[in-house]
Amino acid sequence: MGTWLYRNIVEPGKLPLLLALAAFVLTFLVTRLITRLIRAGKGPFRNVSTEGGLHIHHVVPGVLLTVIGGFGAVAAGRQGVGGAVAAVIFGMGVGLVLDEFALILHLDDVYWTEAGRQSVEVVVLTAAMVGLVLAGFSPFGVNGLTEDELDNRGSVISTVAFNFVFSLVALAKGKTRIAILGVIIPVLALVGAVRLARPDSPWANRFYTHRHRARARAALRAYHHDRRWAGPARALGDWLGGKPDAEVEGKRGASKEG
Repeated sequence: MGTWLYRNIVEPGKLPLLLALAAFVLTFLVTRLITRLIRAGKGPFRNVSTEGGLHIHHVVPGVLLTVIGGFGAVAAGRQGVGGAVAAVIFGMGVGLVLDEFALILHLDDVYWTEAGRQSVEVVVLTAAMVGLVLAGFSPFGVNGLTEDELDNRGSVISTVAFNFVFSLVALAKGKTRIAILGVIIPVLALVGAVRLARPDSPWANRFYTHRHRARARAALRAYHHDRRWAGPARALGDWLGGKPDAEVEGKRGASKEG
């Protein structure tokens, strides 16, 4: 284990990335645990508020830690204790920020609503992408080129361009997760690009308007896909982030109508 760690992580200079990923995941899990305890009224933890009643969301210290860790990592480089400490601080900051990604996106406190699940999805996708990079994957498949192809600037540019187009097509077809992960594993973007688009995607609205059979097939495929994976996805979201609060969801809906 020690030899593998040195050869694959330490020697290539990936130790800060590993530390940042570990700090990121651990911070997210601990934060979700604490917020769920606060929600249930258990334990010594309480929400942080100012004397004027302003609630301080944990995205605030998250931004500060991200800034400190980011600039610290740039200053320290990838070697030495300073780089490792900066990586941990950066990972902690990103964990706190992305845990409230949905709040930033909606500019509303949607933490315990259905919309708040977007934070969990972003965290899972981020951890997966960083893990793939840590495992040796390069964006847009550049790591799949031979030495001669790498020496040829045209080969590198064309490979990146083609794989980038595949990711864009998959994104236009409404397959966001595949498009994002396809940046690291191009074959995923290719699969997403060649398969039918989701019926509510920009691609379907543009190219399936007069192709009724294609739109019907897309709708049927999306229905079966959602029916197959909606349950496991919801269970995983509930386990990681907690179940949405129906009362909070109702109040939010009422305020929008008003």
